[in-house]
Amino acid sequence: MTVNATSAGELPQAVFDPARLAAVADSGLLDTGPEGTFDDIARLALAVTGARMAFFTVADGWRSVWKSAVGVDPAAERGNDIRDSPCHLLIGTGKELIAPDARTDPRVRDLPAVDVLGIGAWAGYPVISPGGHVLGGLCVIDEDARPFTPQQSEALRILARSVSSEIALRQALREAQAAGSASAALARTLQDSLLPPCLPQAPGLDVAATHLPADATGAIGAEVVGDFYDLFETRGRKWSAVMGDVCGKGLDAVKVATLARYTIRAAANQHENPATVLHRLHDDLVDQHVSERFLTAAVAVFEPGLEGITGLYASAGHPPALIRRVDGTVEELNATGILLSPDIPAARDDFADTAFRLCPGDALLLYSDGITEARDQHRGPLFGADRLARALAATHGADATETLDRLWEAASAHSGGHSVDDTAMMVLRVLPT
Repeated sequence: MTVNATSAGELPQAVFDPARLAAVADSGLLDTGPEGTFDDIARLALAVTGARMAFFTVADGWRSVWKSAVGVDPAAERGNDIRDSPCHLLIGTGKELIAPDARTDPRVRDLPAVDVLGIGAWAGYPVISPGGHVLGGLCVIDEDARPFTPQQSEALRILARSVSSEIALRQALREAQAAGSASAALARTLQDSLLPPCLPQAPGLDVAATHLPADATGAIGAEVVGDFYDLFETRGRKWSAVMGDVCGKGLDAVKVATLARYTIRAAANQHENPATVLHRLHDDLVDQHVSERFLTAAVAVFEPGLEGITGLYASAGHPPALIRRVDGTVEELNATGILLSPDIPAARDDFADTAFRLCPGDALLLYSDGITEARDQHRGPLFGADRLARALAATHGADATETLDRLWEAASAHSGGHSVDDTAMMVLRVLPT
């Protein structure tokens, strides 16, 4: 590729920041070949935007290297001089850059890459190291000028964060292996990567979620499990709540759970029906085949309103959600759907949407099966779905956080503090009028 005559001194100073360059070196991504994980994310970026090319780029002080390049001739040189690529602009600002018409946008129009790659429209999002430094970017390119919708932009933002999370997981694992142990601290880091750091506050809702290890003391072992949950705003005024559980433990469970989280987020910004979102996730599990492990998942897509929320619920082999009405009665919110596995064929009609409505004071409980499978060390009866429903009814009038605390107390009392599996729970409670 032609080298821009612009002097290196005009590049953003952040490009040459020693701490950033050290972070790039520590990532272990430079001078390595393409990898399926990053290619899968790039393909997903093309799927959600309809763009022609997608790249994950890592940049040091003088070159911009394509760690992933989808839609490009495989024989092409995988990278260019950093002065030729828009990547240095992401490093300089630490922010996304969207150029609907790259040929007229003063920020990018003079870069050689615009002509060499035939860039009509460009959207790039920074990829961040665990220490907060910009390593490079995830970008998509179209040959014609075009806008990117807010839903497409949000999907790309999510995928760029997924790349950053993948890098952080790898780095934590390398550090633990170098220390000669897979420590409990690493397991907690991996587990936390599957969960949002905090839940957003959806309008008119009191929300809470928790992930509790099998050890009632709160300690976690060296193995990470695949329980995950999420809550996020999607298209229009709609929101999505997600609960998932990957079979087994360890890094394979992490890979599947991570794929599930970012696929669901991206698909939910494209489709309003949770059954379609789950079918899309199943297709990605088959196509990308990151592991043989299967998972169950439940997705609720809803819209807050003045008189509560209305929505659709779909399940892929997951325990049914429970609704606690304002009068204390509990209803089961079930939906048919097969579990998700790369080895099980599935069609769209294998997943079904179930409509629901929550009025002021009502609450929706999503959970993994760890709580229903809790029992004592003598292998007594399981806590079970019926006990869970009765325990939920007994929380009548409690807010979201107190509801979760009391459910866990009830399950712990039944099991004597012993649980066979980790547990994730989420409560969405409509604020009383």
